[in-house]
Amino acid sequence: MPVSRCVIVGGGAAASAAAASLRGGGFDGSVVIISAEDVAPYARPPLSKDFLTGEQVATELPLHPDEWYAANDVELRLSTRADSIDPDGHTVVLRGGERVGYDRLLLATGGAPRRLAGVVSDRVLYLRDLADAEVLAKRMVPGEPLVVLGGGFIGCEVAASARKLGVEVTVLEMADVPLQRVLGAEVGAVVGDIHRDQGVTLRTGEMVESVQTSGDGVLVSTDHGTLECATLLVAVGLTPSTALVAGTGISIDGNSGGIAVDQYCQTSIPDIYAAGDVAAHDHPGYGRRIRVEHHDNALKQGAAAARNMLGAQEPYADLHWFWSDQYHHNLQLVGRTEGCDQTVLRGSLAERSFSVFSLVEGRIRAVFAFDRGMDIIGGRRLIRAETPVTAEQLRDESVNLKRLATPGRSGT
Repeated sequence: MPVSRCVIVGGGAAASAAAASLRGGGFDGSVVIISAEDVAPYARPPLSKDFLTGEQVATELPLHPDEWYAANDVELRLSTRADSIDPDGHTVVLRGGERVGYDRLLLATGGAPRRLAGVVSDRVLYLRDLADAEVLAKRMVPGEPLVVLGGGFIGCEVAASARKLGVEVTVLEMADVPLQRVLGAEVGAVVGDIHRDQGVTLRTGEMVESVQTSGDGVLVSTDHGTLECATLLVAVGLTPSTALVAGTGISIDGNSGGIAVDQYCQTSIPDIYAAGDVAAHDHPGYGRRIRVEHHDNALKQGAAAARNMLGAQEPYADLHWFWSDQYHHNLQLVGRTEGCDQTVLRGSLAERSFSVFSLVEGRIRAVFAFDRGMDIIGGRRLIRAETPVTAEQLRDESVNLKRLATPGRSGT
């Protein structure tokens, strides 16, 4: 059927990229973005870093300037909540009952932080959107101790930002080292040492048993004892926002809890697509559904979904890349480490300058780089080319990875 009206539900990077992709691809029909937030789509990565430290302000975060929406005839409906979808009627039902029709619908609803059950206090904070970051930034005051529950990327980045401001920080992590699930024990140990070097009290292998709040602060009890703080930041993961599809017949991925989509980002119901943090995508390169909570993926997947909404039928096959800045260090990962049968270290863990290559049957599937951005560039090429490599080649720092990815080149 002809497509004359595309509706996007969500106000993040995937929604912004989709609207730009529709207009960039020559679509001249109606484009509507429905967002519950009261500000135009903006970049979230700085919220745990430069925004908290004051190096970046809110006016620098938008993904498009305000005038872009009018110039590109994109209807941006802010502070507007979508309550349900009527797939048969091709409509989105807004809170208050208004029905917005669509020919193609993109769900870019993202996710919400996992919360502590039964704990409600203005001293127990979460970090997902700009409003959250504004509240947290006001608490980043020397003399007001901060406890971060969770040693993942958000937790580590907030801890680094807080220490930069001179705030006393304790990080509580259930695993033996921070970022263990993503980076493994050895690399996670390096990250942990860096935080300790910067004055963070890092308590690992510790389970929180209760949280009590008062007007003066927060008391956190763990299986190792208690600690007090002025503010508790809970950073224990994200729950995909799928309530909108309840009762529609749209499939939910049983493993990740995200909206299940095929290689083209289409859901189980025709004319409805999903992208970004909420989408569990059937990745053609990995042979299974993967839900990715990365800014870069949201941008690329949102754009790809928009092209497919217009009939491109292009499988979305991005390798997935993300970065994290902590203190003066840069961490990057491209590809997926699951199912790999070999890892190779290039550089030195002790010197904190290294990359870790994850392989399957002699072909690279993922590269993690610690302060080595060029290894990510070369590693990405090797992943795409599926070039057979040896551990000796990868360990040898005189070997040029980009040249190694070129057929007939030895990399020397």
